[in-house]
Amino acid sequence: MGPMGETSISVIVPAYRAAHYLERCLPPLIAMRDRGDVKEVIVVDDRSPEPSTVETAKRLGATVLEMPVNGGPGAARNLAAREAVGDIFWLIDADVVAHDSGPLKIREAFKDPDTGAVFGSYDNAPPEKNFASTYKNLVHRYYHQRARLDSESFWSGCGAVRRSVYLELGGFDEKKFGRPAIEDVEFGHRIREAGWRIKLLPDLLGTHLKRWTLPEVIRTDIFQRAVPWSYLILSGRGVSNDLNVSTAERARAAVAGLLLLSFLAAPLFPPLSLLVLLTLGGLVAAINAPLFMFFLEERGPWFALRAVLYHQLYYLYSSATFAICAMKHRLGGGRSHIVPVARETQAAE
Repeated sequence: MGPMGETSISVIVPAYRAAHYLERCLPPLIAMRDRGDVKEVIVVDDRSPEPSTVETAKRLGATVLEMPVNGGPGAARNLAAREAVGDIFWLIDADVVAHDSGPLKIREAFKDPDTGAVFGSYDNAPPEKNFASTYKNLVHRYYHQRARLDSESFWSGCGAVRRSVYLELGGFDEKKFGRPAIEDVEFGHRIREAGWRIKLLPDLLGTHLKRWTLPEVIRTDIFQRAVPWSYLILSGRGVSNDLNVSTAERARAAVAGLLLLSFLAAPLFPPLSLLVLLTLGGLVAAINAPLFMFFLEERGPWFALRAVLYHQLYYLYSSATFAICAMKHRLGGGRSHIVPVARETQAAE
């Protein structure tokens, strides 16, 4: 406990080649520490090949730990958890600038003794303005602002875990996840299986700094999200009627697939295919109307049209990835496991 019995918060930031992000991420957190909103700010360098990450974190006033070997963000958080002193571990990605209201909202949520973890959302003001960065930020916000408040998942970009829960469950599974993937989703399922509640706090906000390109978005969606998530689902976990794996989202993905198949079949049955295309096109427009209206309100009609069309591509490659993983799972005799991913290609965490 902090002063006057107040719940204390340790901020944990895993970092890999992240000096440029820490310049913006750390100052608000250090200010929170200096005025007593949080107990400490710990940056864990995941063996960055250059010294600038460690040097920047120290210069800005954070407590710095260094991983003995590169192990991914889950392992970095676990190292910090063994040293942190707070009652609550507030996990923040190095490329996220947490809003000042975070500590108050976290303490309020953890007044519920059944709550084991909470997580928030990106805000709607990413500094990178290109299409890929804006799309990636806003689609994440769309799902997190509309999901169930009593969640079955967890997000470590801006989320908090009760210290006792974190240590009891052993933290993140660093053996399965050697770089950023769905280690937080898997951890969230273990938190729920242990009987704890996970709360989504839509107003626990952070500004996402990362600049995306479309190839990076596709690569990340497939290899760091869809592949490990598919194996988690095939193992009997990882799916719920919430966020981007909800029943409605799966239905939208199925309709996107049918639209593609009807387009490919159009030359074979022109009159019938035209009717099917028009019908499915109308259905796609109808079931994606909430997403379109969200994009429209945030960035206008041209962005909204491009973003919704791109989102159909997202449904297609995500569904195709799951189908391939399911086939491999079946051919492998029903063995489902999340394959550790290579650390050498790890991006800034």
